[in-house]
Amino acid sequence: QVQLVESGGGLVQAGGSLRVSCAASGRTFSSLAMGWFRQAPGKERDFVARISRTGASTYYVDSVKGRFTISRDNAKNTVYLQMNSLKPEDTAVYYCAADPALFRSSAAHGMASAYDYWGQGTQVTVSS
Repeated sequence: QVQLVESGGGLVQAGGSLRVSCAASGRTFSSLAMGWFRQAPGKERDFVARISRTGASTYYVDSVKGRFTISRDNAKNTVYLQMNSLKPEDTAVYYCAADPALFRSSAAHGMASAYDYWGQGTQVTVSS
């Protein structure tokens, strides 16, 4: 079992920056690929970013490329999402998720079903 706890959400003005974190426990962190998803009110949960077990590979949804950066510190069992140039449409609850599979095709990287463990979410609100 893996426990994930997000932190760092809050209110920020458009154009500002915010970093959310996700602390993992219960399993060797370096054995997990990690992802970030977000869910706006009344909408489905959408993929944002993914990072491989070593951190060597990252993947992003087009709408955040160049603005968001996913990273991880395996010594601290933590994954981060640095969000810059925030827009009101980035407002959502942000969830981190863990994928224990040894291999995952790139086609599945953005699918919620590829992730077995989820945090409780942290609210990010971007004001215009």
